[in-house]
Amino acid sequence: MSVSQTLVSQLLINFPNWRPQMYFKSSLTALSHAMEDRVLADSDDPLVIASFQKERYYRQEAHRYSRIAAKTDQVYVLAAPEAEFRNSSQGYETIAFNEQDSLNHEWHLIVIGKQYSCCLICGEKNNVPHTKPASLAMEASRRFEGIWTFDPQVTVKAAELLLNRILTYRPELAKKIEQARQTHFFSSILGETGSKESPTLASNNPTDNPDPFVQRLVSYLQASQYKLLKANKSLAAKQQKEKLINSVTDSIRRSLNTEEILQVAVHELGEGLQVSRCIVYQCHEDDEITTINHEFTQPGVTSLQDTTWQLKNNPLLEQVINSHETIAINDTKEDKHLNQKKKSKNTNNHVNNLIEEFKISSWLLAPVLYQDHLLGMVELHHSQEPAKVWQAEDIALVDAIATQIGVALIQAEAYANLQDLNEQLEALDRTRSNLVAITGHELRTPLSTIQVCLESLATEPDMPPELRQIMLSTALGDAERMRNLVQDFLTLSRLESGRVDWHPEALSISECVDLALSNVKARSSEEKIPKINNLVPSKSPLVKADGEWLVEVLAKLLDNACKFTNEDGQVSIIVKVDKFDKLKVTIADTGKGIEPGRLETVFDRFYQEEGALRRSSGGTGLGLAICRQIVQGWGGRIWAESVGKNQGSKFHFTIPMFETASPGSSKKTALKSSQTKQNKSK
Repeated sequence: MSVSQTLVSQLLINFPNWRPQMYFKSSLTALSHAMEDRVLADSDDPLVIASFQKERYYRQEAHRYSRIAAKTDQVYVLAAPEAEFRNSSQGYETIAFNEQDSLNHEWHLIVIGKQYSCCLICGEKNNVPHTKPASLAMEASRRFEGIWTFDPQVTVKAAELLLNRILTYRPELAKKIEQARQTHFFSSILGETGSKESPTLASNNPTDNPDPFVQRLVSYLQASQYKLLKANKSLAAKQQKEKLINSVTDSIRRSLNTEEILQVAVHELGEGLQVSRCIVYQCHEDDEITTINHEFTQPGVTSLQDTTWQLKNNPLLEQVINSHETIAINDTKEDKHLNQKKKSKNTNNHVNNLIEEFKISSWLLAPVLYQDHLLGMVELHHSQEPAKVWQAEDIALVDAIATQIGVALIQAEAYANLQDLNEQLEALDRTRSNLVAITGHELRTPLSTIQVCLESLATEPDMPPELRQIMLSTALGDAERMRNLVQDFLTLSRLESGRVDWHPEALSISECVDLALSNVKARSSEEKIPKINNLVPSKSPLVKADGEWLVEVLAKLLDNACKFTNEDGQVSIIVKVDKFDKLKVTIADTGKGIEPGRLETVFDRFYQEEGALRRSSGGTGLGLAICRQIVQGWGGRIWAESVGKNQGSKFHFTIPMFETASPGSSKKTALKSSQTKQNKSK
């Protein structure tokens, strides 16, 4: 059984306004992997149809389809059998088609999910019989014509045509295929394609609404492939150089790890061109130095690994940065440009020192660019005699690899930025939700109490004096609670915006602890609090900090410890020398403790252990966030320790020590802090 009409031609008959686009094999591979990666990343269970020209191409991707089959039971893979490939339903459906079928010269991938759809329908431009595996050069130059689109109408029509082809080989799958049609809305979408002149299809662009990252990747792969074709004309007999291109491209395609990609690139490039040393490093136009982290060297050649590489006073690098073009020096001893630099009075000897120290006889420098912005540099050094003459194909090859490295860096940066943006959006959403919940609860509750108290006082003039006093005290207490909430918001806002003027002075930590204890006990005068053990020696080393903010941190940590510790528990204050110039303060309690997985989260804004609206201890969840901002403001560190729930907790923070300060200044600052706190209480 065979079908002579290609799927591309059938599709174009249904959509005459569409035009096929030319793709290189590497571009199709990247597109296919991007489509497959989306299936693996999503929670959807889409319909996936893949058609390979030969079994050997399918074998390279079999592991990916095993992973895809674990996410959906609607996976169909077609290929022309060569060894073991046959009709099978193990894991996913495999369909072995006849070698005379037009599918033998086509490459297809269709994905139809509930939220999205895309397809890649291509036929090889030159239908060369694949009787044996092609060389790397031939593989790189293979061209295809076809359509890549996110258009659901085109995608579903392509799937319908390919499913019909599957049924001709495996009619027993009719029930499963019908289920796929029903599940993935074939009838509703195909019903919209009755008119071949539908305005929604009047497009010559085969990539409607593509993923921007995939589009950029394909554009760079297409551009670099043209350069590779030119280079491969003279490098066809050198298989190791062809392997270089495929290794680097494959590394970029398979990994988002910049370090791994750069290491593969530097090793393959240095080995392929047989140079003494190859280095690749990241830099920008205004950088003065960089560090060599990726290097290839031949045995016996001096290594530059982890070396600081000067950029500012290197005229060769400056020329590459200014021109954005590769510089190739065949012989550093005879090069006119370098000789002129040597004779110039004002030029420094940095380049000449490099040539002598590392015995560089031939030098090639290629910029790694993206949209005319420098991302890095590729350098090749040859230190053996005779000097290496850089051929045009060598330079073209290095330029092509530099382009691929630029793709890798942009790819990794785009992915990292996307992750950071997602995390920021999630954090903002959590902050918004917590802000609404906490402020709503913390404002509504005291306002309601104040309103009830004032209404009672206004409507009941004969209220007994004792009850009237209770009403007034309650209203005043809740008004103070609201004032503290607003004060915490303003304090955190000032700290996070950097609008705080720090006044570090020499302070006695014991005096600051005494002031903080006074503040805590004054606020908790009507409540029973646990026993507080002040274990701070009176002759502790002086610290350098702002007295007002230091007392604020101590008071909030003590208040937090008392809040989550029963009245029969204990709270302890301990001071130790952490390092040569740091003092570590510890507030330990025997209270509720913290789960180990939340030791970092407790310092987030609005964090509440029991939930925003189910708190047994009150508060806004801003206290620890304020403490973190204050401690970081004087260059310290704050962290929490706890074995787990009901196991108590310890909060530590560090303060810089100030050995030379006089005790008088510390007392003055401490008294100032105390007065400030008293004014706030009033």
